[in-house]
Amino acid sequence: MNEAFYELPEEKQKAIYNASMEVFGEYEYKRASTDLIASKAGVSKGLLFYYFHNKKTLYLHTFEYVSKIVEDAITDTHLSKITDFFELIAYATEKKVKMLIENPYIMRFSIRCFYSQKEDVSNEIQTEISNGKGQKYDTYFKNLELRKFKEEIDPEQIYHMLVWITDGYLHSRQMEGKPIEIEAIKKEFTQWTAMFKSIAYKEEFQ
Repeated sequence: MNEAFYELPEEKQKAIYNASMEVFGEYEYKRASTDLIASKAGVSKGLLFYYFHNKKTLYLHTFEYVSKIVEDAITDTHLSKITDFFELIAYATEKKVKMLIENPYIMRFSIRCFYSQKEDVSNEIQTEISNGKGQKYDTYFKNLELRKFKEEIDPEQIYHMLVWITDGYLHSRQMEGKPIEIEAIKKEFTQWTAMFKSIAYKEEFQ
């Protein structure tokens, strides 16, 4: 990537990333048009490739941009003070929902990334996603009150199960061509966490 991109006004950088998220979120990688991305961003295709060199570099940098937005949205000083697993989950969910409402193209782009298969970017994206899951748990859940969990329960396993259920829900909606509504996801997720809390916590902490 050409470092000259970072010399652009922040508003123009966001316009390019937003256009990239919108188009890559709407179409699978091989069908996503860089002409359309350039048009939506208000730049020429030549200038777009001057900054990003090729379509794959643009896609991967857009993924990094989205990952940083999500991380910045969730992480704050209050997060490290929460020691209850499910309180932390609820707090992070609220912040993530707010971020998704403020950034309407992130949801569809993220889903496309997660289910990217047999495309030029698939291996890199799946590696980043896989690595990120472990790093997120270590970062966000390091101050947990483990005494609340039943002896046979592994908190990290509960975390991954919640991630898998959410991913499965999103994939199902996508495959059925149904709209993905943020408030509906939030409602479902709240029900799932309540169920897992009753399974994972000792009776006195439920």
